[in-house]
Amino acid sequence: MLATIIGAIIVGAIIGALARLVLPGKQSISVLVTVILGILGSLIATWLVYQLGYSNGNGGFQFIPFLAGIVVAALLIVGYGMATNKRQV
Repeated sequence: MLATIIGAIIVGAIIGALARLVLPGKQSISVLVTVILGILGSLIATWLVYQLGYSNGNGGFQFIPFLAGIVVAALLIVGYGMATNKRQV
């Protein structure tokens, strides 16, 4: 259980960081918010991808949910910036 939580935090940090990299400009949000939005983006995207019929039948790295997680996390970061009136420079 603890390993799963630590794994989710690490993956969330990676996805959040990659999402911030693909967005233009500088986002003025903290590392903690980046990790939280990365975790949420990963969870939402993975759920959505599997609801649309994705199947990882051969095992291994799940590339499609990972990319979808980056896209959803980027959208969450933009939404967070708009909700808190934080400007992207």
